[in-house]
Amino acid sequence: MTDKPKAATETYDDQPFHSENLPPEVRAPLAAFQGAEPPSPQWFKDAIAEEPERGFVTSHGTQLEVLTWGELGRPGLLLIHGNSAHADWWSFIAPFLAKDYRVTSMSLAGMGSSGWRDTYRFTDFADDAEACARGTGLYDGGRKPIYIGHSFGGGQVFFAAMQRPEIMHAAVLVDTGFGGPPPEVLEERKKRAEQIRNIPTLDKPSRVYATLEQALGRFRLMPPQPAENTYVLDFIARRSLNRAPMADGSGEGWTWKFDPEMWEKLDRSGMMSMMSLASAEAMPKATVPMVHLYGDKSRIIDRRAAGEPSFLSSQMREIEIPDSHHHVMIDQPLALVAALRTLLATWPA
Repeated sequence: MTDKPKAATETYDDQPFHSENLPPEVRAPLAAFQGAEPPSPQWFKDAIAEEPERGFVTSHGTQLEVLTWGELGRPGLLLIHGNSAHADWWSFIAPFLAKDYRVTSMSLAGMGSSGWRDTYRFTDFADDAEACARGTGLYDGGRKPIYIGHSFGGGQVFFAAMQRPEIMHAAVLVDTGFGGPPPEVLEERKKRAEQIRNIPTLDKPSRVYATLEQALGRFRLMPPQPAENTYVLDFIARRSLNRAPMADGSGEGWTWKFDPEMWEKLDRSGMMSMMSLASAEAMPKATVPMVHLYGDKSRIIDRRAAGEPSFLSSQMREIEIPDSHHHVMIDQPLALVAALRTLLATWPA
């Protein structure tokens, strides 16, 4: 038996990452703006001006946030964000796709304005995705919708495609890895969380910030990376926050929308069973057409260079987005739009 490559056991795409040993532009990319909005190009202003229909769909007793663009009756696209993110991560991408499609972006349970759960399961995420797609009319265009997911959301799309291929026409993964913490790391994090649960810390996700400027100044991407398009970061960060009472009763402040215990509540058993098949080279061939778009500077590529095996290339075609890290829609939003529009116009046959 050979040991797994080091990168495979130490690098995780969606695990919350808090470190003060990062350069300022990575650790606090919006702090320099002191609460002001960074300047943005006209294409971005025009895109976010196209307000979606906003609503909720219920699945497994949980209210799930949905944003929808485009006319009913067009072919459907379902967009799913990454971990600790929300539906508005796609709000500057979706309008470009809505010219030809009915497009819905959903907030996964425990994230955005969706409700929280005691346990988060991959099987439930698959049910949630179908419920959101049906509830917003994505199946009304004469064919099943195409599911598109980034990072953790791409993992949900892949799981649904393998377990329930009958619900989708095709699947697109955007910079998706399957690295999450192994069981022993999760167990250690649970113990540590119990020890510090009631100790205030600067990095505790549920902290309430006194001002919007303070909250925006704490926003960072995970996994950490530089991001030149600060106007996109600012747009996403502002929509990642809710008003909340200050602990000292002095009024209202700002806190992050996502469930801070989501990672500890995540039941990965369904996905881990599938990954075991992949490790044993026994995973069945996907019956749903799938494509993987990834950034050429992504940590996924770093992990492969370090020797971590990947089963994606055996399951689907992979397309590289130049000059992009993990968060492709932030680094290269228009390149992602062009790639998706070209792909959807010519594929699947």
